[in-house]
Amino acid sequence: MLAGAVDKPNFLLAKLVDLKEVPYASLVFSRIPRPNDYAFNVMIRGLTTSRHDYPLALRYYYRMRSAGLKPNNFTYPFMFMACANLCELDRGRAAHSAVFKAGLDSDSHTSHSLIMMYAKCRELETARKVFDEIADRDLVSWNSMISGYAKMGFAADAVELFRKMGEEGFVPDEMTVVSTLTARGDLGDLSLGKWIEVYVLYNGMKLNSYVGSALIDMYGKCGDLTSAKRIFDKMVERDVVTWNAMITGYAQNGMADEAITLFSTMREAGIDPDKITLLGMLSSCASIGALYLGKWVDTYASHSGLRRDVYVGTALIDMYAKCGSLDNALEVFEDMPQKNEVSWNAMISALAFHGRAKESLALFDRMLKEVEHVCPNDITFVGVLSACVHGGLVTEGRRIFALMCTSFGLVPKIEHYSCMVDLFSRAGLLYEAWSFIEKMPGKPDEVVLGSLLGACQKRRNADIGERVMQLLLEIEPSNSGNYVISSKLYADVKKWDESARMRILMRQRGITKTPGCSWLGIETQLHEFHAGDGLHYNTVEMYQVLVDEMTREGYIPKADNSEETENQ
Repeated sequence: MLAGAVDKPNFLLAKLVDLKEVPYASLVFSRIPRPNDYAFNVMIRGLTTSRHDYPLALRYYYRMRSAGLKPNNFTYPFMFMACANLCELDRGRAAHSAVFKAGLDSDSHTSHSLIMMYAKCRELETARKVFDEIADRDLVSWNSMISGYAKMGFAADAVELFRKMGEEGFVPDEMTVVSTLTARGDLGDLSLGKWIEVYVLYNGMKLNSYVGSALIDMYGKCGDLTSAKRIFDKMVERDVVTWNAMITGYAQNGMADEAITLFSTMREAGIDPDKITLLGMLSSCASIGALYLGKWVDTYASHSGLRRDVYVGTALIDMYAKCGSLDNALEVFEDMPQKNEVSWNAMISALAFHGRAKESLALFDRMLKEVEHVCPNDITFVGVLSACVHGGLVTEGRRIFALMCTSFGLVPKIEHYSCMVDLFSRAGLLYEAWSFIEKMPGKPDEVVLGSLLGACQKRRNADIGERVMQLLLEIEPSNSGNYVISSKLYADVKKWDESARMRILMRQRGITKTPGCSWLGIETQLHEFHAGDGLHYNTVEMYQVLVDEMTREGYIPKADNSEETENQ
């Protein structure tokens, strides 16, 4: 159809964009002999809001200027939106300068889009300067700035501006409430979050998906899952965003069983899971070793096409690795069409923690050689150093520790020093391990000190052991294991009085040993066991399954724990 055959091509163009028929609108536009500023503005708006083709929107903007037409207050808001989504800060600044020259700096829509553009490009100071220079601010002005702060992680600034907004007599709307709730959740400030809930209910705001999900998310981030569930249960209509907020809240607070139960209820309600749902579920499956359900999620992701998503793929790798199914993790990794740093890190770490050190190091080398746009980061080196720890590769560990500084300009953090201490401890290089502890940028944690103390006990090195013990009892005065290992260390070097003193100190402080805990998955059921549990239903059969599996793997199970009891 030729635009020349239509009396009012601009009218047709606008209608096509409103109907989201942007490709057809582009064809009509191309047939207009001399498009005016209105036609260009319609196309820029359509490409930005409907098509989300931000690069093409910018090309239309520059084409408009090349044609000798002046962009106006209907052009710049969408031009800034395109710059924001592309993080094209330099182009945005140039257009901002053109806004001043055109005398459009007082236009509210242009100012609001400028705030959004600068905020998305992490230029919050410039965004705030634009906001402060608005002579006659309206609710949209405040919302733009509060939202900019909240989305970029400047939660305290968002809340402060929310308070100032109230002081100046503005009444918050849904957008204000949601942005402020996001900020409160990030700060973990429950008191203001509860005040906002009261405000919502008192002012008759509808508890829709937008507001309700934000309240659930805020309570979840603050760890108040009871209040989150109360809001969830109050909501008459729940969409996938609402379910996701509740499931994610449970998953992030370590309540995997509740997350899985709610997921089953969501499926029964006929709500189809999306990417966010799957991420929450995979996190829950990983935390409790629910491999059966994790495989179901994998199958669903494959059928829905979500398995190709880099975040879902990475979560699947993590889930399979934590559930002990490393071959499945490798299959997902190799099948991913696109991998980012997190994907590589997840697979390198998975191989490391499963004791497949050489494969982990080989994958690290492959990452360096094959991938141009992915660069190792702090987490990568924690994974690679962990591989050296599990493989006992002291020389390789020293080389990689030096490599991260010399070749990649990374400053070792406490996690990297901890890996080196663990590596030296396991190799019996206790004085070298202690030397690394003294070089640490911060205080060593209980895990690395516990590892070194255990090595001191095994090697009967009371000199380093006493130094480590002193630090551990300051950090973890209630951990029974520290007292038990210290007592054994003294006993091993025949310091009987010191050994007895550690036992007495443990009793005086009322410290008791925490029983060990493990899980066993049989078909669709997950069974939990604690050390010292009495026999209960099917326990004998389960133990027999474990004994058979251990025997097949070449291990000789102990028939009792008398030796361990005697040592303790």
